[in-house]
Amino acid sequence: MRTPHDFEPSCPRRASLLAWLGMSVVMAANVACAGENFIVTSANFSDGGKFGPRQIFNDAGCKGPNQSPSLTWRNAPAATRSFAITIFDRDAPGRGWWHWAVANIPANVQSLPENASASGALRKLGAIESRNDFNVEGYGGPCPPPGSPHHYVITVYALNVDTLPLSQGRPAALFDREISGSTLGSAQLTVTYGR
Repeated sequence: MRTPHDFEPSCPRRASLLAWLGMSVVMAANVACAGENFIVTSANFSDGGKFGPRQIFNDAGCKGPNQSPSLTWRNAPAATRSFAITIFDRDAPGRGWWHWAVANIPANVQSLPENASASGALRKLGAIESRNDFNVEGYGGPCPPPGSPHHYVITVYALNVDTLPLSQGRPAALFDREISGSTLGSAQLTVTYGR
């Protein structure tokens, strides 16, 4: 039988909790520390890789189907009450470029299918989407000017609130501000695209 001292030192509160409450709370203590390895992955690309062809914008000289990527996340902090997602081009001139912001994804959701933005899947979950910097509501894929590839930061945020005080179609920068004030933890991928 394992003792409280057998548990990983990266989660010291778990060991003290077990010693105080007894071994019957092993599962609960494990859940409380799950957020230490909060990660996000995608079937469309890998961290440090390139956007898939289906995610590319369909305007401004780009000819892609503009489908939001599939995303899967796990090991969010135990106190998570909802999730939010943003995609931001950090290489765009000026303040950068918002491609997507989604909030109010329920805490029991751990993945989004490809094209969740346009297919209506997010609305079925009760989630809301911002207006991106293309001035379009929902997802707007990469479409940088010709030249060096741009880096796009995809972030899944674990939030300490069920819903943010936002409405569908508000600017992405406003979503970002509200998300920042309620974040428990985040997981990121950085993906490139150039033309």
